[in-house]
Amino acid sequence: FNNVWLQTVFIHKYGKVLVFPVDGSHWINMEVIIKDLHSRNHQVTVLRPSDSWYIKPDSPHYKTITINSSAGFDEKGFESFVNTLTMLREDASLWSRISIEYNMMIDMYEIHKKLLQTVEGVFENSKLMQSLHDAKYDLLLTDPVYGGGVLLGHRLGLPLVFNVRWTIHSEGHEAIAPSPLSYVPIPGAMLTDKMTFTQRLKNLLFYFFTCLKIWYIVDPIYQPFVHRHFGSDVHYMELFQSADIWLMRNDFTFEFPRPTMPNVVYMGGFQCKPSKPLSKELEDFVQSSGEHGVIVMTLGTLVGKLPEDIAEDIAAAFAQLPQKVIWRHTGKRPSTLGNNTLLLDWLPQNDLLGHPKTKVFVAHGGTNGIQEAIYHGVPLVGLPLMFDQHDNFFRMEARGVAKVLDIATVNRDNFLEALKEVLYEPSYRDKMKKLSNLHRDQPMKPMDRAMFWIEFVMRHKGAPHLRTESYKMSKIQYYSIDVVAFLLTVVLLVFTVFICVVRFLCRRVFCRSKVKKE
Repeated sequence: FNNVWLQTVFIHKYGKVLVFPVDGSHWINMEVIIKDLHSRNHQVTVLRPSDSWYIKPDSPHYKTITINSSAGFDEKGFESFVNTLTMLREDASLWSRISIEYNMMIDMYEIHKKLLQTVEGVFENSKLMQSLHDAKYDLLLTDPVYGGGVLLGHRLGLPLVFNVRWTIHSEGHEAIAPSPLSYVPIPGAMLTDKMTFTQRLKNLLFYFFTCLKIWYIVDPIYQPFVHRHFGSDVHYMELFQSADIWLMRNDFTFEFPRPTMPNVVYMGGFQCKPSKPLSKELEDFVQSSGEHGVIVMTLGTLVGKLPEDIAEDIAAAFAQLPQKVIWRHTGKRPSTLGNNTLLLDWLPQNDLLGHPKTKVFVAHGGTNGIQEAIYHGVPLVGLPLMFDQHDNFFRMEARGVAKVLDIATVNRDNFLEALKEVLYEPSYRDKMKKLSNLHRDQPMKPMDRAMFWIEFVMRHKGAPHLRTESYKMSKIQYYSIDVVAFLLTVVLLVFTVFICVVRFLCRRVFCRSKVKKE
């Protein structure tokens, strides 16, 4: 019945979708949406930089327009960045933590700067812009973690649909939904929605730190660009806030309860699917684990190897377990590697997580991997490295389904202890199974929900009726400061008049009394 209903609802003329993606791991989940759009006979065109790392120029699922510019991503540069972060984390001093944040801020500044140079080049390319106008796209699909797609969409006058977890400011909700600091934790603060006074103070300080990064990284880059191309009275965040649909890559099995908006559509786990059979060689290796099962380890699409000393310790810990281990590792083969561990350059993550013999997933904490672990009900051991990964794993640890280690202090002993705890303490698997059941218990699949709303925007040329107009208001109007000031003025005026009348009456009564006495 569900399938028939969906087919009826999704009847729609073939649409034309322009995609402005973000390279790296963000492209992995964007490609999932693109493939589903293609399967529904929509025409998809992807704008890609000439040096794209993951976005291929040829695909059966989409056409490409290649821009002669830099994406700001490359494998060697990213490995160097990871190694630098790891070395800095080994020093637990305050100065080291400040250095980590400073290095990340500088890198983000450079990436945003390169991106706007790319967008500037597109805007100045009159031939390309004319061809984009003439193509008559139905909408622009983009990831707003960088602002290029948002700017291009407004320049072309297209409805905007976001594949979103983050914007250029912070977590996506904070751009459009009320986010009270009393129970909505700021990303990175490592807090839940139940905060003590001290924790609320910490949350406020993290909010100010986020504002500081916006003032010094984002504002100086985006505001002049938007003033040049969209008018001096336009704030760049207005362009983000006027998007039609926000397809959020999470849900409330992952997110803490919080206010949301009508045009926010939750599609957490949209990339998850039932596992497919493994190759014969891999299946044989998995089956050889017997009753002990398998541990799967990968640090995502961007990190194929760790510093050698850390890899040696991890391999030594694995060697002491009776489980078989499948580890995506592209670096030097560790000398401590045991016979129970299989190293691969690539592994079928979803299919392994869905295998009944998989007991634990050792991961870096990317949203895609965590959503797949939730979908398949596999508990986690976390080695977060950067960006949102620490925050993601904190949420899993708060739900009792993960044990998290600091990559800078991980060694053979504490890694082995963490593995044994998650393997042999039943509560981790039990709680993850419960989380998986909650996630799967939905009236329609997350991908079907995402497709419905993308096609809804195509059919209706946008979704302005779901979008609040609050982004057009000033801070004074939004927080009703002018109304409060007016009411206070009225109260003060009434009180003043009352006092004056009372004083006047008192004087008259006093004067009459004095005259009578005389």
